[in-house]
Amino acid sequence: MKKHVFEKSKISENIRGKITENAPLGRESWFGCGGSADLLFEPADFDDLAAFVKDYPKTEPLLVLGGMANTIIRDGGVRGCVIRLGKPFSQIEVDGYTIRAGAGALNGSVAAAAAKVGIAGLEFLSGIPGTVGGALRMNAGAYGREIKDILRVCEALDIGRGKRTFTAAEMGFGYRSCALPQDLIFTQALFEGAPEDEPGGVRHRLRAIKELRRDTQPITEKTGGSTFANPSAEALRKAGLPENLRAWQVVERVGGRGLTIGGAQMSRKHCNFMINTGDATAADLENLGEELRRRVYAEFGTDILHWEIKRVGCYNKGDNL
Repeated sequence: MKKHVFEKSKISENIRGKITENAPLGRESWFGCGGSADLLFEPADFDDLAAFVKDYPKTEPLLVLGGMANTIIRDGGVRGCVIRLGKPFSQIEVDGYTIRAGAGALNGSVAAAAAKVGIAGLEFLSGIPGTVGGALRMNAGAYGREIKDILRVCEALDIGRGKRTFTAAEMGFGYRSCALPQDLIFTQALFEGAPEDEPGGVRHRLRAIKELRRDTQPITEKTGGSTFANPSAEALRKAGLPENLRAWQVVERVGGRGLTIGGAQMSRKHCNFMINTGDATAADLENLGEELRRRVYAEFGTDILHWEIKRVGCYNKGDNL
């Protein structure tokens, strides 16, 4: 069985970033479980990223991951190479009512930087775990706002064409999605806010979001973001359910609150959040989600629940893709 490993010795000597073999991604993910990556590359800057991608064999698997807040790394690990944009891509710069943020910057840090200088409209980012790059890819949202509402332009590395920029209109944003090709690597974004409506108003809203998350979400547990995306009104109509039903309410209707498989559990505090109770495997987490999807289909005869958590890698060590 072929093992997809691009050896370090084959990488250009001009690469300045950090290269790690057998990198323990699962352990470093928010869920704290799962396998390793054959190779992990953390570029020093945009040019370093571009040079690496140019050298990397087109026949080998290549995956880009962000902060792994909404990611399950399967127990068998990830074949080929994973690219993660770390500290060199986490800069945050403020200019007037715009904020330029690297794709590796935490969404919460962007919200805090905006609040510090009285920029309104970005507070919802404090309720989104993970980094800017992942938020761009999935049009992340919380508390009634989404990335599409604040994005002016973003920059990406096109593996075939080099550096490219896209306006918000060109992103093809949908609910928890964008239409741009998967082989684009987002590297930074320019967000636009507005003057705060009253002194201290932004900070007040940030505190309110923090308190709401603390009271309603299992943020002290090993968890990620929402497990399932909210169903569409059309899907709910087909199932004979109210059109405004949220994913957590669907999960609750099939007995999902507190449901446990192995070391994985749907949180009792918020049943659209999956948690590692201490000894979960990635398979436990994924099996729990699939059990809920099975129950929902059996109950309503249609596929309502769709994963918002990204699941990557192989089920078993030694598996191919």
